[in-house]
Amino acid sequence: MQQRDARGGVLVIGGGFAGSYVARLLGKRGATVVSRENFMLYTPLLPEAASGTLEPRHVVVPLRMMCPRAELILGTATTVDEEARTVAVTTLAGELVLRYEELVVAAGAVARTLPIPGLAEHGLGFKDLADAIALRNHVLGRLEAAAVETGGDDHPAHLTFVFVGAGYAGVEALAELSDLVRDALRFYPSLKDRPQHWVLVDAAPSILPEIPRRLGEYAAKQLAKRGVDIRVSTTLDRAELGVVVLSDGDRIATETLVWTAGVRPTPWTGGLGLPVDERGRIRVDPLLRVEGHEHVWSLGDCARVPNEATPGTPDPPTCQHALRQARRLAKNLRGETKPYRYRMLGQVATLGRYKGIADVLGLRLRGFPGWFVTRTYHLYQLPLFGRKLRVVVDWTVALFFRRDIAELGMLGHPHRLGDDD
Repeated sequence: MQQRDARGGVLVIGGGFAGSYVARLLGKRGATVVSRENFMLYTPLLPEAASGTLEPRHVVVPLRMMCPRAELILGTATTVDEEARTVAVTTLAGELVLRYEELVVAAGAVARTLPIPGLAEHGLGFKDLADAIALRNHVLGRLEAAAVETGGDDHPAHLTFVFVGAGYAGVEALAELSDLVRDALRFYPSLKDRPQHWVLVDAAPSILPEIPRRLGEYAAKQLAKRGVDIRVSTTLDRAELGVVVLSDGDRIATETLVWTAGVRPTPWTGGLGLPVDERGRIRVDPLLRVEGHEHVWSLGDCARVPNEATPGTPDPPTCQHALRQARRLAKNLRGETKPYRYRMLGQVATLGRYKGIADVLGLRLRGFPGWFVTRTYHLYQLPLFGRKLRVVVDWTVALFFRRDIAELGMLGHPHRLGDDD
């Protein structure tokens, strides 16, 4: 079995937001990054990729460009031997053993699902780029199906879209995709007078509970004006073919059920033998070192990170916090050891075209100013000048041209040679 040393002695498991920034910020020291993909996904822009405002490739950043001094190995970590300080990795070229001095676990998270009957069979996720493209193709496919249908009820299943989870992901995804459908309908004359039904479901008493209440209420009013049916203090009871049933007993005919109700740590991290909390998050101390493990560190969505600025309240799984954790951890690995402390500067969200909300340094903005600040913030945080420029070009083009409504369901699934059907 091939063996090698991690570059600079630092081995980073996970090439997501947290892990990629640790490797980038270590600079000349270098690091070896083990990741399943060769890119970092900038998740806040995922809704715009789903709606076609942004080219999907422009919301990802190639890790080899983002971390030029780091070594990238595409593969999956399988076992960790702390005594020997090695990690076994399954790669495209076979098994590989990597030796490290310091190990950073930044494995990220997956969609948090519940044992709801029918959810796995009929629900669509919204966690990664593949999910976003699949959801876009599915929604456009429902328009095509509705276009060939004759007659129908006031709210036919083809044009009813149910989103479960009213956090950032659910609200922004619904807003962007409803914009997509509204723009696309000009090319479907037979659907001009057919009503749509957009439903937003959440167990909390209000949408966007993470932001100040007044901004959350504004977001709810804006969505309601657009005809969104908001169901708070409500849960999904079960999903059936063409129907979802809510906890209040209401049955909604739909062919589109989108699940955006939170995340949980990547399951395989539980098999590393590291201490975890009741949610499966790796427990770390204020230095971001795993409790009881001197040379193992963790951060991001897979870790329970204590924040000295918010005692008793660990960091939420957001890109903003992952970036700040990465900055602190990179300094700690270089010997500038200090506890992690970060007070959030603000929160931002878009509500579709020209609408947004922002709470920045106590200044609360909504409408166009909130939308502009949200976009400016994301552009600032997106790494690499080339990626920033591509996104600006996409946004500029979207101001003057209509959205592309091509449904690319075969993308990544080519016909086999000789298959002419």
